[in-house]
Amino acid sequence: MRLASFLFFVGFAVLLMCVQWRSVVCAMGDDTLRVGMTLVRDAAFQGAVCLDGSLPAYHLHMGFGSGANNWLLQFEGGGWCNTLDSCYHRSLERRGSTKYMARYEPFIGILSNKASQNPDFYNWNRVKIRYCDGASFAGDTMFQNDTVKLYFRGQRIWHAIILDLLPKGLGRAEKALLSGCSAGGLATFFHCDNFTSMLPKTATVKCMSDAGFFLDVRDVGLSHTARAFYESLVDLQGVEQSLDRNCTSARYYPKQCFFPQYALPYIRTPYFILNTAYDAYQFHHHFVPPSTDLQGHWRQCKLNASLCNPVQIDILQGYRYEMLKAVAFFYEYSKQGGMFINSCFAHCQSEIQDTWFASDSPRVHNKKIAEAVGDWYFDRNVAKEIDCAYPCDTTCHNRLI
Repeated sequence: MRLASFLFFVGFAVLLMCVQWRSVVCAMGDDTLRVGMTLVRDAAFQGAVCLDGSLPAYHLHMGFGSGANNWLLQFEGGGWCNTLDSCYHRSLERRGSTKYMARYEPFIGILSNKASQNPDFYNWNRVKIRYCDGASFAGDTMFQNDTVKLYFRGQRIWHAIILDLLPKGLGRAEKALLSGCSAGGLATFFHCDNFTSMLPKTATVKCMSDAGFFLDVRDVGLSHTARAFYESLVDLQGVEQSLDRNCTSARYYPKQCFFPQYALPYIRTPYFILNTAYDAYQFHHHFVPPSTDLQGHWRQCKLNASLCNPVQIDILQGYRYEMLKAVAFFYEYSKQGGMFINSCFAHCQSEIQDTWFASDSPRVHNKKIAEAVGDWYFDRNVAKEIDCAYPCDTTCHNRLI
């Protein structure tokens, strides 16, 4: 009993130090790196605040050795809000306020500090940028009435965090990679060239989107569900002014530049697209949204792809065709670009250790995701990998959500 009490006391003391010492890195309960939150104290003066007015934040683990002057920034994902009601409710939880966020975040996958788990970026300065605006870090307006005040300031949050990181070493970067997952992956399309412009001209800067290639495609009911959602988001959060001017001036519907397939041709920085051809989020919310399946015909198929009937599989192959068509020009003509499009039912593969780099990680042409990204970033080999159609890939980690 005395030994048990002593071990409990030690464990509690370590946990208490982790809570109190915000600058330290703690491994609590296992060997996973957990990195403390840094609030951007000067952000309020720039009007760069979360939906509820709280300060924005990031988690930084400093690089070492050969990676001491290299930087990897990872946008957190987490969907969007496109109405006052949904944004208000978002402001009351962790996706809209740093008040409700975990103070320590596990760094795994592309953020891991272990060479065995993250061979090319493990010793870089690695930053997780917390997501609290609901518009992929692209809005710049606000709403206020007698009872509610909401700040749509994602664009300012982005700039405030970069300004906070520049004197910490980002301003002396020799190599840099801007990445993100889901809504964070979409954010890389908006900020890639801007990121490059703020770093030394001698730096090697590249960008990657993981599960952020959201398609402008009709759903199974032939409605533009995704387009309607994003158009209302752009209007509410004042996003259009943050979209690429070359793209918006070239399109009859400027709001379409929120979609990567229209924004990508105007990005000058080398770019990598990591996506599945059957993205689980888009499958559930954009391609077969609940409004198109009131009778529940797709319910089992959404839970387990092996339960999809032949007609549903044919429809999903049509979705894959739209994905490949949207990236065809990039695949064919981009000399600096890379891609890894596998035929798994998943969403976000760089932030999960099992899918990023592990013994049984998904492969395309016998290449893991981390290997493809590394080959592309360091110009070791051509990295444009496209999988055969479902169900040919037996290496998938299917995660229907």
